[in-house]
Amino acid sequence: MNHSLKIGLLLLPLSAAAEINWKKHIIQKPILSMINSAVAHDWDGDGYMDILSSLQGEVFLYRGPDWKRYSVHTFSDGQSRNKMRPACIHSCLMDVDGDGDPDFIGSNNTVFWLECPNDPFSGEPWKFRLVDDVILGTHCLITGDVNQDGKVDLIANSGRDERGTILPHSLTWIEVPENPSSATEWIRHVFADRDAPGGSHYTGFGDVNGDGRPDISCAAKGGEKSPNGEWFAWWEQPENPTKVWKKHLLADNQVGATNIMPADLNGDGNIDYFATRGHGNGVLWFEGPHFDLIEIDSDLDSPHSLDLADLDNDGDIDAVACGKETDGVAAWYENDGTGNFTKHIVGKDQGSYDTRFIDVDFDGDLDILVAGHTSNNIVWFENVIE
Repeated sequence: MNHSLKIGLLLLPLSAAAEINWKKHIIQKPILSMINSAVAHDWDGDGYMDILSSLQGEVFLYRGPDWKRYSVHTFSDGQSRNKMRPACIHSCLMDVDGDGDPDFIGSNNTVFWLECPNDPFSGEPWKFRLVDDVILGTHCLITGDVNQDGKVDLIANSGRDERGTILPHSLTWIEVPENPSSATEWIRHVFADRDAPGGSHYTGFGDVNGDGRPDISCAAKGGEKSPNGEWFAWWEQPENPTKVWKKHLLADNQVGATNIMPADLNGDGNIDYFATRGHGNGVLWFEGPHFDLIEIDSDLDSPHSLDLADLDNDGDIDAVACGKETDGVAAWYENDGTGNFTKHIVGKDQGSYDTRFIDVDFDGDLDILVAGHTSNNIVWFENVIE
């Protein structure tokens, strides 16, 4: 595999790249503790997006458009063998019980799900159930039909070392059991057994090699407390997805590597990877099929969040990333269709562990939802692209 560095063009002149013309809307004002993840859905079907997030020891549902918040769960001792923290490190949505509404899946020193009731805003607590309390250091939760059986699965990392879990430095995919409301745990498959050391972070999902089976990518930050990291890699799914998957290293010596997602970025029919170094600096992509590394923006500091979508509706995939510290910069990267990216600054002085493209105001274009991490807030930036 070719790991050579290829530098391409990437930024407009500084004056153009420095523009900020996205309106920032506050969902949750700053609090005294971190907010790491936020997800969105119109739970009551009223045409306004609602937001679900965890903070201050609870999970709150914010009802749009005025963002009145409702507590749907309180973390407490005895819910897991592991001690809960004030907030989840990551979360996602999945219709676990197949009743037509999305349930909440969170990682808070254990992976759990909250069952959405018939009336999510009734004040009735959402029922808490375990998914997996053996894997630890689960920095990322995403969903996808891994084994192609028509059912959505959960993908979760187990990033702690041997002192924290019996499944250290591993990656898993987890099947929903037949009766999730009564099951004590889900069906876990370890596809990267102790094969993802160094502080694994966020994963990506998609068929990279064109064999019809979706593959999974990941990155690890490294550093003194997380040795053997600083890499981007993807794992090739075998014919039997319950067996160990083959690891393909994309690049090492990538200080602070955190995020990596697959997409055809240059329109050549090959899958590429877009990536960030959220505990370091820089935004980059790997051009398939040989996965040459191309630097896009070496200046963005601590871009600990990433999402991909066609933001400007021109038929190609764009990206958004945001720094994790309080002086973080949120930026989107405009793709010209051939893999050349132009940086546009969306906002400044906003930290993030979780940034997602969401049509928050239901006006037909994608906005940017940000869970504030060190900014301790939840905000969304209104799309102003014409």
